[in-house]
Amino acid sequence: MAARRNVRSYGNTAYVQGNTVRKAMPASMPVHTPDKVRRPAVNHRVRRNQEKALQMDLPYVVLMTVAVVITLAFCVHYLHLQSSIASSIHVIESKEAELEKLKAENDALEMSINTSVDLDHVYKVATEELGMVYANKDQILHYDKTESEYVRQNEDIPKY
Repeated sequence: MAARRNVRSYGNTAYVQGNTVRKAMPASMPVHTPDKVRRPAVNHRVRRNQEKALQMDLPYVVLMTVAVVITLAFCVHYLHLQSSIASSIHVIESKEAELEKLKAENDALEMSINTSVDLDHVYKVATEELGMVYANKDQILHYDKTESEYVRQNEDIPKY
């Protein structure tokens, strides 16, 4: 009876199985030569379609040109808006500086007016030349306002 042999390959080593002891045998390696690189056979139609896909035809060029022009227009419009915003901010800052300057001048003029008025002179003219006198306590009437912002007088103030 002859020994039955089964050859199994695991990785780079082949093992012989049978009723005898296992022996390691090197697996046969396929011989590759770098000179011969096999290219799969390409159908003529497939090759022609690939070449056609790589070519730029007129509609593609027109579409790309339109896309570039639209993108360029958006960029120019964006830059124009950004420029106008920057100039508006500059104008606002200059107006705010002018407003602060005018407020300072107004406060200085108001202070000048307030200090230029001599209250003693006003009192002297009012009492001596015009015959005015201070009101007595019984001549002053106090009343509560019903509206918070202004008072309408619909009838005469009562005399006590």
